[in-house]
Amino acid sequence: MRIHFTGIAGAGMSAAALMMRDAGHEVSGSDEDVFPPMSTYVEGLGFPFHRRFDAANLPDGLDLLVLGASAKLGGEANPEVAEARRRGVRITTFPELVGETTEGRRNTVVAGSFGKSTCSALMAHILRAAGHDAGWMIGAISPSLPATGHWGQAPEVVLEGDEYIVGPADHRSKFVLYHPRDVLLTSLVHDHVNVFPTFADYEAPFRELLRLTPADGLLVAKDHPAIRAIAAETRAKVVWYDTEALDGWRAENIVYGETTRFTLVAPDGGKLALATGLLGEHNIENIVGVAAYLLERGLVTERALAAAVASFGGIRRRLDRLTLDSQIPVIEGFGSSYEKARSAIEAMLLHYPDRPLVVVFEPHTFSWRSRDALSWYDTVFAGAAKVLIVPPPSHGADSHNQSSYAEILERAAATGIPVAAVRSADQTIGRLSGLRGDEVVLLLSSGPLLGLPDLLPRVFDDLYGRQEAAA
Repeated sequence: MRIHFTGIAGAGMSAAALMMRDAGHEVSGSDEDVFPPMSTYVEGLGFPFHRRFDAANLPDGLDLLVLGASAKLGGEANPEVAEARRRGVRITTFPELVGETTEGRRNTVVAGSFGKSTCSALMAHILRAAGHDAGWMIGAISPSLPATGHWGQAPEVVLEGDEYIVGPADHRSKFVLYHPRDVLLTSLVHDHVNVFPTFADYEAPFRELLRLTPADGLLVAKDHPAIRAIAAETRAKVVWYDTEALDGWRAENIVYGETTRFTLVAPDGGKLALATGLLGEHNIENIVGVAAYLLERGLVTERALAAAVASFGGIRRRLDRLTLDSQIPVIEGFGSSYEKARSAIEAMLLHYPDRPLVVVFEPHTFSWRSRDALSWYDTVFAGAAKVLIVPPPSHGADSHNQSSYAEILERAAATGIPVAAVRSADQTIGRLSGLRGDEVVLLLSSGPLLGLPDLLPRVFDDLYGRQEAAA
């Protein structure tokens, strides 16, 4: 088939496109107003990529148009959609396409409010390193994988399962389309308040996902009260995991450092020493969950698992160290929700306990911009020494109860933590140019953050380079 992806710089869209190319289809795509790392990533994938929407982008003989769900794509008003309709070409979404093409394979859906990108990538990396050619679709870039999407020749497919809705006209959660054989469930806390106003609304699709898991399937789940409450929805075997003692898989003897070491303990008491360069307690949880799943299913040996965990390079934007020579580390985290932002901050406090933490934050997602979630600002920055907040974006502002920039600043400042508004990259760099030298800086967003992830590391390596400090 010839398949065109409108909105291909979306993380899930580009991963699905790569799966389809691997499966032998001809792929092209287009997008507008996109930013690194996804924009540069898609440009390097080797298939036709257009930086504006135009009917002329659609190739002759097109069989299928895959339309992303982002409001900026324009939906039915998009000229590519109009041209596809004129030609009589079928229009679908990437979750529908992935579900249709992988039905009949052994799909493992990795779901949860947070942790799913890291767990999906880690699982794919371990399988690949062990010589197991599973397929995968991951909504984030990992330096340990050659691509975010891969078809694979083995029956197994690892699918990052997003609970967000398919689109404005289809309110099904994406992951319910993926025909789960097994599920790894990492977390369950209220998120995406713009489409799931209450926690009951939010957990409903997770209940559905568990009901879809067959009797011969496996649910590996983080030990948490909210997950315990819905575990009865599945017919599958249930295995629990945590970093604390429980009747399941757990971690013990955790020693945090540049390389963190711990012991993986199986339900039967068996032990395996593991080491990782990933930061934060939440990443130990992620490793335990993935290890529990792969060992329960017998997909890899303990030796292969330990080697692959040690070599895993993580996920772009998930606590990446961006600076090379600066005595002040600049770390980039992913802050699309309260739990993700809080986990990143807690990781910084854990690994850099003696350094004042400076957070540069962008309220990019609908949840961070919603008045219904203003209470998140009451505690999310706890432990930080200073917080710089950039303005929220305006796209989709009329689709929910959007907070103003002033309301966000006021709510965060009410905690007593020093908070400052920064409206440009230059202003932010100016604010950060007079640091003492013993701090650590965390960039926290799911958006472009004024281009600071690209700009700030070079500035800091010049300003706070170790050679400059020694001189």
